Amino acid sequence: MIKIIPAIDLIDGKCVRLTKGDYSQKKVYNDNPVEVAKEFEWIGIKNLHLVDLDGAKAKRIINWKVLESISKETNLIIDFGGGVRTNEDLQIAFDNGASKITAGSIAVKEKKTVLEWLKIYGGNKIILGADTINGMISINAWVDETKLPLIEFIKNYHDLGFTETIVTDISKDGVLTGPAFELYRDIKENIPKVSLIASGGVSNISDVERLDEMNINGVIIGKAIYEGKIKLNELERFLC
Repeated sequence: MIKIIPAIDLIDGKCVRLTKGDYSQKKVYNDNPVEVAKEFEWIGIKNLHLVDLDGAKAKRIINWKVLESISKETNLIIDFGGGVRTNEDLQIAFDNGASKITAGSIAVKEKKTVLEWLKIYGGNKIILGADTINGMISINAWVDETKLPLIEFIKNYHDLGFTETIVTDISKDGVLTGPAFELYRDIKENIPKVSLIASGGVSNISDVERLDEMNINGVIIGKAIYEGKIKLNELERFLC
């Protein structure tokens, strides 16, 4: 059964969504992310993807107080990303309630550091974040496209011990046009043992059903929930 992971993206401590990672296309959905997290937990959701968009831009954690509040007021398993670039950032995240962190841009820029984190904390605490456009890795809050092929990037880290990866197709993110099904199929065919979490583009419950049928391990859902395209009660049958 696919793991349901709702997303809360943070700017100025508020729950927002962007379109295709564009900070100028920001929509605020709730001034109180803790309320949103509690609503997710109330229906039986166990996991939360919490992204510090301010931190991603600043290259250091900014919204740690929101992380702390959600972790104190819910029992959600929080994977936290955005601005985690140093050992200090990592410690801030874990000290304030993150169960896992997502290593994105730093996995491209400072491989040695990320492998040290993996060695110290293990694959159940460090997730590989792979943001992509046109099949290449994108970094720095989705601003910079690299020449690193996505599948090669994931396979390299998987061979080194990473077991779980979040893959976001930036062209799909926040536009409600459906996930990058073919991309996820290619990843699974090339790296069958990786625990793959799909992110970006989910527009209705049928998208979730299709990803489940493809044996994708998890799905991050954001805008579809906030825009009412997916009702929370529709997700209950995927919760166990």
